[in-house]
Amino acid sequence: MTARAEYLVVFVTARNRDEAEAIGAALVEERLAACVNVLTACRSIYRWKGKLVRDDEVLMVVKTERKRFATLERRVRELHSYEVPEVIAFPLTDLSPSYADFLREALGVDSP
Repeated sequence: MTARAEYLVVFVTARNRDEAEAIGAALVEERLAACVNVLTACRSIYRWKGKLVRDDEVLMVVKTERKRFATLERRVRELHSYEVPEVIAFPLTDLSPSYADFLREALGVDSP
């Protein structure tokens, strides 16, 4: 394992699979993400405008580079149907060298 804190995993929820796939495809096509996993059947419980809400949603797991996060977040907001989409990131502190190579290649990043 090698430290790669320059990469992130970003969670984004979407209204449905079609929306998640459209957003995911745009992020990958624009090289803002190396890969987007679309996980269906997510149940979200949250407070919105003073009310307790329960929604079925779809979770996207997005792999990207830290320096692309601001642009990725802006692009998600442009494409998303929610007023306030969830876009939260976690640093990838350890990952296999071969997966780091995949991320670099998919994102069009020069090798270290």
